[in-house]
Amino acid sequence: MSTGPVRCWAIKSQDGIQHGLLLLPDATLPKLSAEHVLVELHAASLNYRDVAILKRALALEFTPCVTAGSDGAGVVLETGSSVSDFHKGDKVVMHLAPDADEDELPTYEHIFGGLGQKIPGTLTERGVFPKSALMKMPSNLTFEQAATLTCSALTAWNALLGLRGRELRASDWVLVQGTGGVSVAALQFALAAGATVVATTSSDVKAGQLKALGAHHIINYRNDPDWGVTARSLTPKSRGVDHVIDVGGDNTLAQSLKAVRLDGLISAVGLVGGPPGAERPALMDVLWNLVIVRGVLLGSRVQFAEMNAFVEKHRIDIALDDEVFGFDQVKEAYEKVDAQKHFSKVVIKMR
Repeated sequence: MSTGPVRCWAIKSQDGIQHGLLLLPDATLPKLSAEHVLVELHAASLNYRDVAILKRALALEFTPCVTAGSDGAGVVLETGSSVSDFHKGDKVVMHLAPDADEDELPTYEHIFGGLGQKIPGTLTERGVFPKSALMKMPSNLTFEQAATLTCSALTAWNALLGLRGRELRASDWVLVQGTGGVSVAALQFALAAGATVVATTSSDVKAGQLKALGAHHIINYRNDPDWGVTARSLTPKSRGVDHVIDVGGDNTLAQSLKAVRLDGLISAVGLVGGPPGAERPALMDVLWNLVIVRGVLLGSRVQFAEMNAFVEKHRIDIALDDEVFGFDQVKEAYEKVDAQKHFSKVVIKMR
């Protein structure tokens, strides 16, 4: 069962989405080894990293003709002789960094060597994956929802609950920026935990979507360039928010510092978002504001299991973009992510 032709999307070059992606109609899977698992993919989702690889951004290297995509969910078809954690019929979701230890936070080295970059990814009808690249899927989710957990949701979980002693509490205020995958996942996790959420966006349509998900306060950052001050003013006695999920890096950190409370926590999780040319803070601004700024990349397998248990316990209805793409529409899905026109996560439905 582990051999035979499958359709998959491969990365042939870094000449952009249209030229860099290639649909292979009859790729051959490797023979199933003792530590690997054969999975039938039902859905995949995309990240900015997927686009960045194709556009030669951030100096991202790849294995020629590697199967694209890191995020996905499916069903186990067959297991290697040494695999005992998974069985035929199990519903699974992918973990991007299989080389990281169970409780180890993945580094850039793990990520650059992970699914869809150095080893085969998820944009395939069937795939052979290391057993350490799989996690049991939350029972309350569809395959499309589960396919979004791999990167953005795990990053959001790590940001809110990954720093021991500073985990999210029901009394906390959380600021999320924009409507990308990490921000929307953080919003949903924070709401499920009982926290108060302030969200920013520049779109009235997306503001409505954030409100529908349960955001307590919404700020249009295009109309309010000092949105960090506004966010602080919404909190009790204007003390500032407890957690900021910062997705814009240099473009948003200055406002994040204005929003956060004394000894609050800013999780730096991304490089996109925020208006260009914004005020850019220096490292010493962290000292002057007396806050914690923590870089967050994905999370460990232990955190992944904790997140999945939380999603299942609280029956979280993971939010997706309204438009779901088919397997033959992968390039269109990439283009939507590249244009940042999506809400939450762009999903590709396999079957």
